[in-house]
Amino acid sequence: MYTLGDIPRKGHALHRNRTAMVFEDTCITYGLLEDRVNRLANALIGLGLQKGGRVTILAENTYKYMEVYFGAAKAGLSVTPLNFRLSDKELTYIVNDCEATVFFVGDGLEERGQTLLKSLKGIEHFVFLNRRGDGIAYYEELLESASNSDPLIDVDESEMAILMYTGGTTGLPKGVMLSHRNLMTAHFGLALGNSFTRKDCVCFSLPMFHVSLWPVLCHLMVGGKSVILRRPDPGEILKAIQVEKCTHLLLVPTVLTWLVDDPRTSQADLASLRLITYAGSPMPIDVLRKCIDRFGPILSQGYGLTEAAPLVSIHFKEDHILEGPRSRLLSSVGKVGIFVEAKVVDDEDRTLLPSEVGEICIRGKNVMMGYWKNPDLTAKTLRGGWLHTGDVGMIDDEGFIFLMDRKADMIITGGENVYPAETEDVLYSHPTVRECAVVAAPDKKWGERVQAVVVLKDGCAATKDELIKHCKDRLAGYKCPKSIDFWNELPKTSVGKILRREVKKHYWNQ
Repeated sequence: MYTLGDIPRKGHALHRNRTAMVFEDTCITYGLLEDRVNRLANALIGLGLQKGGRVTILAENTYKYMEVYFGAAKAGLSVTPLNFRLSDKELTYIVNDCEATVFFVGDGLEERGQTLLKSLKGIEHFVFLNRRGDGIAYYEELLESASNSDPLIDVDESEMAILMYTGGTTGLPKGVMLSHRNLMTAHFGLALGNSFTRKDCVCFSLPMFHVSLWPVLCHLMVGGKSVILRRPDPGEILKAIQVEKCTHLLLVPTVLTWLVDDPRTSQADLASLRLITYAGSPMPIDVLRKCIDRFGPILSQGYGLTEAAPLVSIHFKEDHILEGPRSRLLSSVGKVGIFVEAKVVDDEDRTLLPSEVGEICIRGKNVMMGYWKNPDLTAKTLRGGWLHTGDVGMIDDEGFIFLMDRKADMIITGGENVYPAETEDVLYSHPTVRECAVVAAPDKKWGERVQAVVVLKDGCAATKDELIKHCKDRLAGYKCPKSIDFWNELPKTSVGKILRREVKKHYWNQ
């Protein structure tokens, strides 16, 4: 099996004159990508890094982000990407914990990087990606001074390629060790499952420090083109699709909702799109129907997690059926992906029958090596040879996976189990609701109560009683919110996923 370093290597051999990446005013061919990646690999070796070493990067999206992933891979190193939305304390912990010795910093984050540097223990080389600084290495100068010959370091597929830290919404962030085999297996499965070819072009705007970068890797694997945007912006997304004739778009439900509601979307020529994938959080059914009406039957869902690099399942566009008994599949996350196995277990890890609810578990060569410096958590999460995802759901007799919720987010009120996503789906069906989160809140009588937080659409009004009645008309009473608060906005992750745990803290920390 290939390693990450083989992606630019094979791209050069097969597609050297084709465009690999477009970023703002820069166009990188496969030939130029291989040249620059080789130079970076040799530059890192020249700095004294030995095979097995680690580098870290703090940057917004840029084609140079991919060069760091590939260059490090060719040098036998691993990369720790940093979420720039984290606090300085969290970033300091991650950089020190991952034991990186090289720190790349991107455009606009230079001052923050220098501030962080004062608290970092092992950084020996500090590199600006986009500009020169006094006494600071400059990325382009490193490349200019290095050889463009392939270093041909012997890198095994079992070695770590990316050390990616999870969000850190509770406790300290966890380092997920992903090997070349993990990443290549997952991305082979995603490329095959989504039928990508060298004729495809992705518009990518989600953060590259996240496993959501999979479309870029997939398109580069097959010789396609990746149009990289610095950040998600509906206007820039629409422009990129029309100018570059993008065929694929990946968005999280929050951003997809922005796009479908943007008046410019109805005026744009989006005929080149053949596939829109959404992932990261459940898609409210009413919003999904609206997207299919607007964009056509081209929506496909992906369910995954960092520990699976990220492939778990693919919900094909052909199974997004709006009418009839098969419309039940709209609430599914699809069938298990190529190279992956899945099952559902109870609290004693006994395998359950089809349509019985329990914890989703998966196994395959895409599953992580383990958690960095945390053997106890690794053993607990990978017990029995299966990755225990922490997601509650079922697999029906046709093989479709249905997620109820995160195991940790389940609300137990008066002895009844409530899965927040079910209540949220009903709230989203109300015409005034733009966003919502349902969490457990402390309750003297019931132990926990169903608490909803709602963000209303601009110019809309609704009362708590109105929304509670809306839920009671559609749900069992114990699943309905006992209380609703209205907020101006909800806390979100870097990819736009609503952070229920942060909402929950508001009620438990009072």
